[in-house]
Amino acid sequence: MLRRLLRVVLALVALGFLGYGLARNWDETTSAVARLSPWAVPGAFAAVLAGQFCMLLAWRRVLAGLGSPLSLRVTGRIMFVGQLGKYIPGSVWAYAAMMELGRDHGSPPRRTFACISLSLVINLGVALSIAAATLATQQAVRQAWYLLLLVPVIAVCLHPKVLTWGLNLALRLARKEPLERALPGRVVAAAVGWTALGWLIYGLHTSLLVGRWDMYLIATGAYAFAWATGLLTFFVPAGVGVREGALVLVFTPVVGTGAALAAAVVSRLVFTLADVAAAGVAFLVGREKGGSQSASSAEVYADQNGSGSTALTPDRNLSGSPEA
Repeated sequence: MLRRLLRVVLALVALGFLGYGLARNWDETTSAVARLSPWAVPGAFAAVLAGQFCMLLAWRRVLAGLGSPLSLRVTGRIMFVGQLGKYIPGSVWAYAAMMELGRDHGSPPRRTFACISLSLVINLGVALSIAAATLATQQAVRQAWYLLLLVPVIAVCLHPKVLTWGLNLALRLARKEPLERALPGRVVAAAVGWTALGWLIYGLHTSLLVGRWDMYLIATGAYAFAWATGLLTFFVPAGVGVREGALVLVFTPVVGTGAALAAAVVSRLVFTLADVAAAGVAFLVGREKGGSQSASSAEVYADQNGSGSTALTPDRNLSGSPEA
C-alpha cells in the first residue's frame, strides 16, 4: 500500500513539474498548438496506430516463437487490452492483465510473461540505439550518456542462449514453469526488425507535432529517448510526466520551449487515445467466435504442450499441478 502511494506521489510530482512548465510558458505553448496544421493531430494519431501495429507484429512473432502461435486478432486483444494496465499505479498490472488474457486464449502464463519481458527489452534496446544514432549532438542525450551503456548489454542479452537463461531465471523468480524451448535467433531478428520499423513510424508523429519535416531524425530520436526514460522510471505509471519532461529537454534547444511543451502534451494525448482505440478495436474483433472459450483454450493448451501424462489444461502447468 505504501509503495503504491509512493508511486502515485511521484507521478503527481512529475506532472506538477510539467504543469509548472506549462504555466510559465502558457502563451507560447498555446500559440504553438494554434499554429499546428489541421492535419497534425489526426496524422499523428494515424502514425501512432501504425507504429503500434508494427509492435503487435513483433509481439506476435515472439509469442509464436515461444510456442504459442495465435491469430493476429487474438494476439492484439491480449496485447492492446492488457497493456491498459500500465496506467494503473504499480508495475505488475499490465503483466497480470496480459497473462490472464493469454490464459483465456490458450497461451500459458509463462510464455506470455516471457513475451512481455522480451518485447520490453527489445523495445528498450531499439529505442536507445535510435536515440544514440540520431541525437549524438543533443546536449540532453550527452548528459544521459550512461543510458546508452545499456545498448551493448541488451545486444548480448538477446543472444538466444543468454536470452533463454535470463527468461527462465525470471520465470523461476516469478514461480512459473521454465520455457520448453529456446527462442530462435531468427525470431529475435524479426522482432527487432518490426520494432525498429515501429519506432521509425512513431517518429512521424513527433515530426507532425513540431511541424518540422526536416527534423524527422531528431524527432524520432527524441521520442525514442523520452520513451526509454519513461520506461526506466518504472515506478511512475506509464512514465507520465517523465516522458514529457525528457521530450521537452531534447526539443527545447531546437524548436523553443513553447513548441516543445505543446508537442510533449499533445503526444501524450495522442498516445493515450491510440491506446484506448486499439484496445477497443482489439476487444471487439478478438473475441472467440462460437463455442466455449474455456473448451477452445484447453484444446490450444493441449496442442501447444502435447498430449501425455501431464494433461495440461489452462489451469495446470507442466508438472500437472495448479498454475501459480
